[in-house]
Amino acid sequence: MQGWIRLTICLLLFLYPLDNGRGTEDATGETLFFTANQAYKEERYRKAVEGYRRLIENGYRNGHLYFNLGNAYFRLNDLGRAILNYERAHLLIPRDADLNYNLRYARDRTRDALPPSEDYVSQTFFWLNEFTLSELLGGFAAVNLLFWGILALRLVRRPEWSYYVWLLLLISWLVTGLSVGFKWYQLDSDDRAVILPEEVSVLAGPDSEDTVLFKLHAGTIVRQERREDGWSLIRLPDDKRGWVATKVIENIVAFHPPLTKRF
Repeated sequence: MQGWIRLTICLLLFLYPLDNGRGTEDATGETLFFTANQAYKEERYRKAVEGYRRLIENGYRNGHLYFNLGNAYFRLNDLGRAILNYERAHLLIPRDADLNYNLRYARDRTRDALPPSEDYVSQTFFWLNEFTLSELLGGFAAVNLLFWGILALRLVRRPEWSYYVWLLLLISWLVTGLSVGFKWYQLDSDDRAVILPEEVSVLAGPDSEDTVLFKLHAGTIVRQERREDGWSLIRLPDDKRGWVATKVIENIVAFHPPLTKRF
């Protein structure tokens, strides 16, 4: 039991780290965020993009930061980068109504009508897309505490109701534990990437002289199977495959959400 208690404490410290003297740094981040937001309100969208990107380059990963960056790119008619940042925001604030509306609206403007690609894990654990990894870790830590608390109570006393509560918590413990593991796997194996330019030729091989198989357009989400000398092999939901220059796509998961700065 002591081992599980130590694991729970580590999870809580992981989710809610102690102040390590970054107060000034966080204040600077808030100032930059405010300045970029002000530029957006004044319709200076390129300036807003510069501010948001500077924050990201400094290590901040905030859902509303990516959301605002997506909005600024959308105002600049850069559909590819708008969808890229909306998708990144969705990983951090998946239940935000404004974000989900804007993401759907941007997707509707893409020229390639492709069905969304979902893996087996997403289909089975359908609720994973509605929660962040940090939220699932927090839920698992809470269930873990309750589970071992009820178990400890049953070692001392055995009221009838405690058995049913313990059984319910056992099921919840298993479900939340599996959810954490699969969410981590989902993020770690997420190979989705977004087409950035207005139009991209997909080739039969990693060479600009190869045969053009088909064309894709800004905002289309593909799977990146592998890279090779500046080229990427991509796959579509309908299993079409081909090569594009790596510079024309960007991966959605380019960071690990719970391990980055916030303000």
